[in-house]
Amino acid sequence: MTTLTIMPTGITFEAEPGSTLLAALKAAGATIMSKCEGKGQCGACHVFVHEGRKGLSKIQRTENEKLDTMVGVGSKSRLACQATLGEEPVTVEVLTFV
Repeated sequence: MTTLTIMPTGITFEAEPGSTLLAALKAAGATIMSKCEGKGQCGACHVFVHEGRKGLSKIQRTENEKLDTMVGVGSKSRLACQATLGEEPVTVEVLTFV
């Protein structure tokens, strides 16, 4: 298990390595938007990863291409549906809530 912390609430919980950030956040009861069913096409699940970026899967082409089309992204940006958890603790800032 890995520790996932959600900002700005500060809620911390244990998540299963190998699951996407989106799945882990939803399993913990977080209400995060996702309109494309986890395909990396809508950008609604955009989050900022404040800690543990190296503990996530590398950005793949689909995610990178979508992030390139979005306003407000930065070096800490990820799509929760495309980022897979590893073993390291991760802290994310959820930007869009349902």
